[in-house]
Amino acid sequence: MLSFWEKNSLINYDSIIIGAGITGLSVACELKERNPQMNILVLERGILPSGASTKNAGFACIGSLSENLHDISVMGEEALVNLVKNRHQGLQLLRNRLGDEAIGYIGSGGYELILKDQDDTFLNKMEYMNNLLFPYFLKNIFSLCNYKINSFGFSTKSVKAMILNSEEGQIDTGKMIHSLWNYCQKIGVKIITGALVSSIHETENKIEVLANEIEFKSSQLFICTNAFTKTLLPNIELTPGRGQVIATKPIQNLKLNGSYFFDDGFFYFKNFENRIIFGGGRNLQFEEERTTEFGSNQFILDKLNYYLKTLIIPNQEYEIDHSWSGIMAFSENKLPLVKKISERQFLGVRLNGMGVALGSKIAKDLVDLA
Repeated sequence: MLSFWEKNSLINYDSIIIGAGITGLSVACELKERNPQMNILVLERGILPSGASTKNAGFACIGSLSENLHDISVMGEEALVNLVKNRHQGLQLLRNRLGDEAIGYIGSGGYELILKDQDDTFLNKMEYMNNLLFPYFLKNIFSLCNYKINSFGFSTKSVKAMILNSEEGQIDTGKMIHSLWNYCQKIGVKIITGALVSSIHETENKIEVLANEIEFKSSQLFICTNAFTKTLLPNIELTPGRGQVIATKPIQNLKLNGSYFFDDGFFYFKNFENRIIFGGGRNLQFEEERTTEFGSNQFILDKLNYYLKTLIIPNQEYEIDHSWSGIMAFSENKLPLVKKISERQFLGVRLNGMGVALGSKIAKDLVDLA
């Protein structure tokens, strides 16, 4: 039973946002920055964000050469160029809002490894991709850098070529989400964690959101729940995807410096100080990883270990310090979903594993739409 004070001051808001990940918190920031007087509430089902916003591997990426070429076959040139632009703009929004130091941003580039047993025909299309993206970046962002293979300590028995994307980098995921929290608090956004939304009801004049048996009310609602959206909107078109990640203990004389990808971007690793954070392999068992359940996939974890030993740090001792999983949302066309679903409800989900890059841009687009 609510008190008079709770009903009077803690239930009614101008806007309610469901989901306290990068997208949801960025929507709150956009709304407050445009209208500081707005009363905004963010509801989060977990004590910490439930999806991949705090469980990603910390990549600030816009797409490797092979991944972008594959995506053209799915969506066409125009849509791919627009998607890459949105990823880049999203990263700029995040960096400008919080500052590079606050999110641990390092613009060390993103390197794609071409393995010996891999089809390298797409290498001949690097100039094509550079030309396609040149009108936006005003420079060639992809370049061949085979001379760095040895300096990074990779096995030359396994790696035959390496491509640099100069517009990529990495972040400290923990610092980033902590900075978002602090920024939201500073500008007056209310965040309630452990608030599981069970129903949404829209009337002519308001939105009623039931969470933990408390009915919150607002003029508009933003749903930013990504992979968990089907619990609220069962007919939404998205597929959850679990990502496995491991982190090593500190490694002496680690040569890596940057972010790295191989196998069309399905595997990704980077240095974090003198550790390696390595994730991916979802393509090895797509069906098993199409889940919203957190947990380990030993087959994929074994494969990550195999690549650590044979490809990334061959002939070097290491220990795994920690492993975890994050839940993402995907679509067949690889495009995010930004949609007005009613007069008062707006949806921004399905970031296809690019939440760090796309979250802030999707939030801006959602608020523009509203």
